Amino acid sequence: MAILPENLSFSRKILPVIAVVGLLLAVIFIWRGLPDRELSEPENDPPRATGELANSARVAGSGVVEPSSEVIAIGTALSGLVTDLRVAPGDRVTKGQPLFNVDDRAARARLREAEAAIGEARAAIAEAQTARSTAQQQLALYRNVDDPAAVSRAEVIRAEGEANAAAQRLQLARSRLAAAEAAAGSARTELGRLTVRAPISGEILAVNIRPGEYVSTMGGGSSQAFIEMGQTQPLYVRIDIDESEAPRVKMGAPAFVAPRGASDRQVEASFVRAEPLVVPKRSLTNSASERVDVRVLQVLYELPQTDGLFRVGQQVDAFIPAVESEAE
Repeated sequence: MAILPENLSFSRKILPVIAVVGLLLAVIFIWRGLPDRELSEPENDPPRATGELANSARVAGSGVVEPSSEVIAIGTALSGLVTDLRVAPGDRVTKGQPLFNVDDRAARARLREAEAAIGEARAAIAEAQTARSTAQQQLALYRNVDDPAAVSRAEVIRAEGEANAAAQRLQLARSRLAAAEAAAGSARTELGRLTVRAPISGEILAVNIRPGEYVSTMGGGSSQAFIEMGQTQPLYVRIDIDESEAPRVKMGAPAFVAPRGASDRQVEASFVRAEPLVVPKRSLTNSASERVDVRVLQVLYELPQTDGLFRVGQQVDAFIPAVESEAE
């Protein structure tokens, strides 16, 4: 029994219809998959030079804001539990101010032991001095007797021995006192090292420890420093200049710096120095056209006071005057 009527041809009538329907579906699928080519304004203003640099020779670069002291990673000289955390991000500290304390009970116990040994050694010194003085007086008395028969030679020898023994005990007691005082000094030094203090005056940028956490001289399980701080008055910006553009940079000239995506808020930054070493590029801007297989010259500039426009770690765009070539 035939499935299709005898007058209906599959190859001549049904197959063309299927092909037309498939073609229409393919057109609809392709049309809906086309990207949106409608032009729109960018969300962030692209970096551009303004003012005098808009129509003059210039070198563009990107950079990162950093403290003028660079970021200082605070560690610990001795391992132990954090017992007291005294700072928080944003705090301003002075040089020598305590930042956090590490458990010092063992060091204090050693200090008490050393202080007890000092007291014992001083008592031994006093006893040895008394014994030596008595023995010396006895010996002098025997030696001043005119009648040899009054004092036997044995008594004189015994008195000399007691005087020498007392002198040796005194020397030993003084040595023990010196050792005890050294141990006490070492314990006091260790106590001082268990209080971590600010190496400079500056601002606390990050705190990555909490009371009760264990800190080690080898660092924690992560690569973060226990505390990060730096001198943020003033702020510096470290600009990366591709090595191919480095010879064109006009050293000593100010740079015009703007936060990423806010090119209309440019400020003039004063030249500080250029690093003597050209290094591989590490600060990335995530631009699609950015080259990462280059080395860069790092130039530092001092930012003016801007009431929070720039913060440590912020990426910026910069334009620096270029050295004009003879052709120009």
